[in-house]
Amino acid sequence: MTPICMFDEISDPGSKAIRHDDQSLFAVRWRDQVYLYRNRCPHRGIELQWQPDQFLDDSQSLIQCATHGALFLIESGECVSGPCAGDKLESVACSVAEGTVYLEE
Repeated sequence: MTPICMFDEISDPGSKAIRHDDQSLFAVRWRDQVYLYRNRCPHRGIELQWQPDQFLDDSQSLIQCATHGALFLIESGECVSGPCAGDKLESVACSVAEGTVYLEE
């Protein structure tokens, strides 16, 4: 397991961009859980954020692609609105222990 950030660095709800080796990832904290995804839209293969660490929509309840507005469920990465409806973000295994978020490799 590799530490990638501190749990408290992510507000609840909130999101954070993470670089690990050559990977672009992002973490979302929602209801005291952390979800980790590859920072890549399934529709166009581009990064999702519209500003640094900004991956959530205005309601802070869905992940949103800044390029075309696709919306994804935080808990599963499933696209529920937009041109890639039915596709999913690629999840990455992570865990939280003693206040640290770990990438499970």
